[in-house]
Amino acid sequence: QVELVESGGGSVQSGGSLRLSCAASGYPNSNYCLGWFRQTPGKEREGVATIESDGSTTYTDSVKGRFTISLDNAKNTLYLEMDSLSPEDTAMYYCAADAYGCSSWRVPYFAYEGQGTQVTVSS
Repeated sequence: QVELVESGGGSVQSGGSLRLSCAASGYPNSNYCLGWFRQTPGKEREGVATIESDGSTTYTDSVKGRFTISLDNAKNTLYLEMDSLSPEDTAMYYCAADAYGCSSWRVPYFAYEGQGTQVTVSS
């Protein structure tokens, strides 16, 4: 059973940075995809980034150059480093996992997801 637990959310001013963490367990060491998606009230889920077992990554256009996804296999922890944050990045952020389809647009539809961590960016 895949289990995902996010942490690291909080409030930050525009231009600031945050690092989200996701403690992941139960996923296979090969042929997996881990990612992040976000959601704000009244809006659809938006895929943010993915990382595959071979280390390849994808990002949605709005976060390219600002966000970095990474995975520490020794700690079974997924990260999302977010820089140059803007109020438009305010959302609940979720980590997710699946065995295939590693693209940022597909993250909201992954088979497993965590409970989320709130990120609030003030202007």
